[in-house]
Amino acid sequence: MLTMGPRVPEFEAEVARACEVEHAVAVSSGTAALHLAVLALGLSPGDEVLVPAYTFPATGNVVALAGLRPVLVDVDAHTMNVDPGRVRVGPRTRAILGVHLFGRPAPIEELPDLPLVEDAAGALGARRRGRACGGLGVAGCLSFHPRKIVTTGEGGAVTTNDEATADAVRQLRHHGWKPPENADMPVPGLNYRLSDILCAVGIPQLRRLDDLLAARTRVAAGYTARLAGLPVTVPRADDGDVHGWQAYVVQVDDRDRVLRELRAQGIEAQIGTYALHLLGPYRDQGDFPGATRAYERALALPFHTRLGDGDLDRVAEALAAALA
Repeated sequence: MLTMGPRVPEFEAEVARACEVEHAVAVSSGTAALHLAVLALGLSPGDEVLVPAYTFPATGNVVALAGLRPVLVDVDAHTMNVDPGRVRVGPRTRAILGVHLFGRPAPIEELPDLPLVEDAAGALGARRRGRACGGLGVAGCLSFHPRKIVTTGEGGAVTTNDEATADAVRQLRHHGWKPPENADMPVPGLNYRLSDILCAVGIPQLRRLDDLLAARTRVAAGYTARLAGLPVTVPRADDGDVHGWQAYVVQVDDRDRVLRELRAQGIEAQIGTYALHLLGPYRDQGDFPGATRAYERALALPFHTRLGDGDLDRVAEALAAALA
């Protein structure tokens, strides 16, 4: 019961409610969610999946590990999300892996009409044009890593309105067994299950999701107000959208120097994420200037709901001094 007991479906029901979908399947991590969602597409070896060039490497890695070819697409250097104008569909393009980076909803309605898997790892609670992220494509993929708004320590989920996709993910997370009572194992699968204990940790947080998002939104607004007038690009969602606020990532010139100066003062800042074409497995795909610019300028400031006014003042003042 500790592995797949009653807390798992209870947790899944709360995730499905939050993402406004019919099905949610709990798995062991956000990467596991991405991997299973891609496998559930049923694509053939060598088929291509479009992936933003600026994202956490797991987004591209799961495509490659599924025997498919991740094809990078440049991002808008300002929003840091995929740039629809840069998308090119080839004869073997079969799907798109769209990322709501740092919780900012991506313009998925402007993407080509292909099966869409949402990397909504940081976008639980976010909304695009009134619709919940995680429910905008054939499947959504969530993470419950400690940096996320809801955490189970490690964990993830695949969300979908398609029963066949949900069934495929359930089967693949459990070694490929097929119910009822594991009567057969028609396909080889994986052990990507999430334990009852971790689901029990997540359930009360999911029930407080609105409050958790409101608290993070207040911290983000506090930063934005304090950084007004500085040479900093602050994060925001498109008009009418709701930001998920996984992180508060600004953009500054000379980012590496600014990062060093903040850390020297004990401020735990970090880079945003990675430009995939600058990493070994993806260097053969060419130049992506939007992703390069985002990578070189993105700076994640300390961000959690226990930051008080004094903490925000201290970070803003240190950042202002570093940019002077």
